[in-house]
Amino acid sequence: MLMGIGIMMTTFVAMEGVAWAMHKYVLHGFLWFLHKSHHTRHNHIFEWNDLFFAYYGALAMLFFYFSSNAIDYKFWIGAGITLYGVAYFVIHDVFIHRRIKFFGKTSNVYLRALNMAHKVHHKSGHKYGSEAFGMLWVNRKYFKAAFHTLKKQQANRGAIHY
Repeated sequence: MLMGIGIMMTTFVAMEGVAWAMHKYVLHGFLWFLHKSHHTRHNHIFEWNDLFFAYYGALAMLFFYFSSNAIDYKFWIGAGITLYGVAYFVIHDVFIHRRIKFFGKTSNVYLRALNMAHKVHHKSGHKYGSEAFGMLWVNRKYFKAAFHTLKKQQANRGAIHY
């Protein structure tokens, strides 16, 4: 069981690298025609880009399906992919893009940095010119920017204006 949880967590961490590479080289590459829907403003619930969520869900289901009756490593890999998918949905779709209105403004430096990095990624609505392709890993420059932004907001709250 402990080994299985280790495999699941390793898969979860590895999925960030897989997601980064897929996003940079495949979604902003030959499958841009599907991912483009995510970089354009619209007022409908679903976009063509959501097909990638189904792809990873199907991949996880295949790992579950082909695991043996006894829970083996394939089951735990499927669980890691699923866990990453849940994190992706909550962080990317709910928190960052507000597809479900659940979160308000946050004073958490990490979450602010994630949001900033994603906004920079979407600054370019084109196939080329984007940066920050990951979901959970954030470059140090966004942490610094988020920290300074929050510090400035806290200082302004305490200021007395006459």
